[in-house]
Amino acid sequence: MTDTNKSVPSAVEITGRETCYKGFYQLDRVTLRHELFNGGMGREINRELFVRHDAVCVLPYDAKRDEVVLIEQFRVGALGRVDNPWLIELVAGLIDKDEQPEEVAHREAEEEAGLTFSAMLPITKYFPSPGGSCEYVHIYLGHCESEGAGGVHGLESEGEDIRVSVWALDDALQAIRDGRIANAATMIALQWLALNRAEVRGLWS
Repeated sequence: MTDTNKSVPSAVEITGRETCYKGFYQLDRVTLRHELFNGGMGREINRELFVRHDAVCVLPYDAKRDEVVLIEQFRVGALGRVDNPWLIELVAGLIDKDEQPEEVAHREAEEEAGLTFSAMLPITKYFPSPGGSCEYVHIYLGHCESEGAGGVHGLESEGEDIRVSVWALDDALQAIRDGRIANAATMIALQWLALNRAEVRGLWS
């Protein structure tokens, strides 16, 4: 049981910050002290911080057919770590302009999968790797028609080569169990949908 009477540390003192690299992404070295659980301030520590734009991920779902639309593309971070670095994922994009997360979801669905959404539901927001990155991810469920979805999409100007496929929801959930789907956002969205399937189908069917 959680003890709600315990004090929560809140004080952070940043004593230095320098940018070590800046390209499409940025790497900063941050020097700081923070408040301790037992009281007082801790010693000065250094942390490298991967500075990224916030991301938006959306799971396209056809509630009538009980099907989801997933994409597949090459991911350099998976190269050499798994047998196949072409990962099965959600539609996703970065918030790199003055726009709301919902706007990014609609834009990326069109660019990456040729889909439009008639409605969206927020699933959750989370930090994928807060020990070294400031990235914050917004996940949505998008109501779409899956019939006819497929093909290869993406912006050639951004080097995108994205294959789109339609899955029965149960098959996508089995792919998590089999290890074929192995990235956090996709697993979170599919498992959320599995828990809320009846309610969502009642709302959207």
